[in-house]
Amino acid sequence: MTLDETMQELERLGSPQTRKTYLRHGAPEPLSGVNFGPLGVLKKRIGTAPTLARSLWASGHTEARLLATMVVDAPALSWTELGAWAKSLDWHTLTDVFVTNVALRSPHALKALEWTRSSSEWVGRAGWQLLASLLVKTTVLAGEDLAPWVKRIEQELPTAKNRVREAMNSALIALGAQGGALQTAALATAKRLGKVEVDQGDTACETPDAAQYIQKIQARKGDTAAAKSKRGASDKAAPDAPRTAVAKKQARKSPGAVTRESKPKTAATKPAKKSAKKRTASARTRPRA
Repeated sequence: MTLDETMQELERLGSPQTRKTYLRHGAPEPLSGVNFGPLGVLKKRIGTAPTLARSLWASGHTEARLLATMVVDAPALSWTELGAWAKSLDWHTLTDVFVTNVALRSPHALKALEWTRSSSEWVGRAGWQLLASLLVKTTVLAGEDLAPWVKRIEQELPTAKNRVREAMNSALIALGAQGGALQTAALATAKRLGKVEVDQGDTACETPDAAQYIQKIQARKGDTAAAKSKRGASDKAAPDAPRTAVAKKQARKSPGAVTRESKPKTAATKPAKKSAKKRTASARTRPRA
């Protein structure tokens, strides 16, 4: 599809209600009001289209930029171009979609964590959201010393910009989900910070309480460990059962064995058969119709 054809399709797919919802959530104009379902269908129709993606991103149109993150060849973007896209972010939903669809798939993802030090609200948010995504969705940070991230969140979150605070809160939860000493440190930090306040605008959205979430993760992991331990105990006792079943089967097959399933038949148990003569006599005495 060409840029003009794509823009026309976005306009056709838009709805006034979705447009109002986007505006309430802080989306900048111009926008058509296309929700993510139709955008996903359009993405499948287009496939990977790097040139179109760049044109859609440059248009500044809200849904065009969302679509651009879906059809760009993310792994092929240079560090310079990835940074340029990040610098032009202009609202929180686009930032999160950009992180998921582009930054997380980029070979420069680890380097992009430097965005956490940006003074820009949207670039900073992208950096912290990327940290959370790398922790939850990949193993690239496995084995790294992650404690400094917890310390930075405790020091920087109180004075961070609105939507950066929200992303730092997500990152703290993701750090707490790693378990062990890091989980303990993250939980302690979350309790000291208290519930993070974020201005969600004219929406019903709420910011999750990091301490509560980390405690839920701890409880869930404890339940999982207990269930595994119980299954392991059952598996140790299980080997005796197959031998008993085999023994019973062999007993049933033994010629001299007498069981409830295979009692020997005797002549006394067989019903006596009527002779052909008696059956014929009975037929002759039957009343005729």
